[in-house]
Amino acid sequence: MSTQKTVKVGIIGGGLMGRELLALVGRWDALLDHPVRPVITAIADTSDAVREFFTNAGVSESYSDYKELLASPNVDVVYIAVPHNLHEEIYIAAINAGKDFLGEKPFGIDLAAAEKIEAALVGKKNFVRVSSELPFFPGAQAAIREARSGNLGEIVEVSSGLLHSSDIDRKKKINWKRQRKFCGDIGVLGDLGMHAAHIPLRLGYKPTKVFAILDDIVTHRESAAGEQVPCDTFDNAVLAMRAANPDNDREFPMFWEMKRIAPGESNTFFFSAIGMTGGVRFSTKNPAVYHTFALRNGEQVWSEIQPGHASNWPVITGHIFEFGFPDALLQMWAAYFAEREGKLGDKFACASVSEVVDSHRTFAAAMKSHETRTEVAL
Repeated sequence: MSTQKTVKVGIIGGGLMGRELLALVGRWDALLDHPVRPVITAIADTSDAVREFFTNAGVSESYSDYKELLASPNVDVVYIAVPHNLHEEIYIAAINAGKDFLGEKPFGIDLAAAEKIEAALVGKKNFVRVSSELPFFPGAQAAIREARSGNLGEIVEVSSGLLHSSDIDRKKKINWKRQRKFCGDIGVLGDLGMHAAHIPLRLGYKPTKVFAILDDIVTHRESAAGEQVPCDTFDNAVLAMRAANPDNDREFPMFWEMKRIAPGESNTFFFSAIGMTGGVRFSTKNPAVYHTFALRNGEQVWSEIQPGHASNWPVITGHIFEFGFPDALLQMWAAYFAEREGKLGDKFACASVSEVVDSHRTFAAAMKSHETRTEVAL
């Protein structure tokens, strides 16, 4: 598309998700009539080997210090994918450098850090959003539309979450996500929580009270050197909440699940909402379909629907083909750049700063609930 605006992108943190961004930029022509063409121009990472991966792929600027990347005039937008303990420092530095960015969840190691980042944005023009790609699956998008349609009637119950089994192997070596000094006291809540929170918060299902069940199953893991290291973050979290009903004064039950040890699951994102007259549910465990519930002639009927490759931003891919995680990432970034240009329209947007701060408030209440074994009001 000849009228596409070139946007120069720098990546701070060249791990798994940074490499995914590099790969998806190579697939950008799959998008139809997108107003932007991103180009990866810079990488910042403390590892020489990590930076070499990007320079071998043609990225021209390579820095061991992220501050040099932020100072580069060859960077318009930054993707920041670093451990949680570095979020506050680097996000605020990016804001002060005048850079737009998409930051990884949880947008700070805790609520205090998230609120400091949010405060740093006051009066600034930076365009900032938060990574959350799973709601961009076609089935999830269809579920969101159904929830917004009014077909559900008065909400009875909402559930959402992310379940995976990355830590089911007790012999797996410890990494930063299993250590409080890097991942914070909230642990799995911060790492996986935005997956559970994004759609409910976007639909206006705001938690008002929280009762948390947090579980530390594997307490120690072996380091690369063979030493036993405390695995001092929670493996699993289940939040039973009361949520405000956007249509009336009644509160309804809402459940968020975030689990690193979920036997039988690989990496399952799910969302369901049930009301008095309808319902909807979607899971990436069966990503080619979503389900709707309705009352018909006095009977309760669940229907299975195949949405096909019906993406948030249109693509060249045929409707009959399967949609996967790389497609969801592409859609998230398409939404980010289009919204940044003011051309997203009524399409689904990336997670906002206010939404992620609201999620942090929920996680802080969950930690207090765990400590007191009581329901905690937000």
